[in-house]
Amino acid sequence: MTSTDALRFGLVGTGPWALRTYAPTLAAHPHTEFTGVWGRRPEAAAELAARHGTTAYDDVDALFAACDAVAFAVPPDVQAPLAARAAAAGCHLLLDKPLATEPEAARAVVEAADAAGVASAVFCTLRYAPVTSAWITEQASVEGWFTGRADWYGALYTPGDDAGVRASTPWRAERGALWDVGPHALSVLLPILGDVEALTARGGPGDTVHLVMRHASGASSTAALSLTTPQAAGGTAVELRGTAGVLTMPTGGTAQESLAAAVDVLRESARTGVASPCDARFGLRITEILAGAERSLES
Repeated sequence: MTSTDALRFGLVGTGPWALRTYAPTLAAHPHTEFTGVWGRRPEAAAELAARHGTTAYDDVDALFAACDAVAFAVPPDVQAPLAARAAAAGCHLLLDKPLATEPEAARAVVEAADAAGVASAVFCTLRYAPVTSAWITEQASVEGWFTGRADWYGALYTPGDDAGVRASTPWRAERGALWDVGPHALSVLLPILGDVEALTARGGPGDTVHLVMRHASGASSTAALSLTTPQAAGGTAVELRGTAGVLTMPTGGTAQESLAAAVDVLRESARTGVASPCDARFGLRITEILAGAERSLES
């Protein structure tokens, strides 16, 4: 850390998520120094850097050398090898979800972070939003859960949506809801119900995937994941049933508020050396589960 106890943060990525969420949050956070930006499109990096009064780097390794921590807003299979390089350079890691779409790539990030002794946090938004993170922590301490249900019905790729979003994030269109919103569902269900011990996946309309899971606690859960839902049918819900009754997850907050909280969690992990609950190792586990779901779909 710098002498002011602020983390010098670099940003990798120049797409919509970097533009709307990461860059403004890093620039406004009271305990970060927004050191610079690198992107695969130098002109976009220069434009984003100018907007926030920071530096555009042509060389990603030069950005790593100038930073204490690096945030990633790039596709998962671009993120993983760059994150391993950043860790090797001694940078703490603020990672986007999913960490990777191949377990081997995700495992390489974990190994690099462990070897360098750097902290990591994976930005699953619900794990950091004040309302939902508090609810998840509270329910994780409750015994007797019987089953859970997580529904993520999005309309990102239905006719009439924002074609610009599709064009700017092609990996989402290619990999579908399983990899885009699947991490959100798992980031809520796993802390409460335990690790997934068995899983079956089946496809539905469009990119819709239905998961049926058995957890280490003995509870079961289902997850419905879609980015091709009709506009009128979209929505997100998480429900738990058990001896405590039927509980529904509250919602609220913005992505920037969640990211600011994730920055705080990473700072605390870097300061104490204590791993955060939603770190790269947790991101690896999500990748392993989703890869297993993909194999189940193929079979």
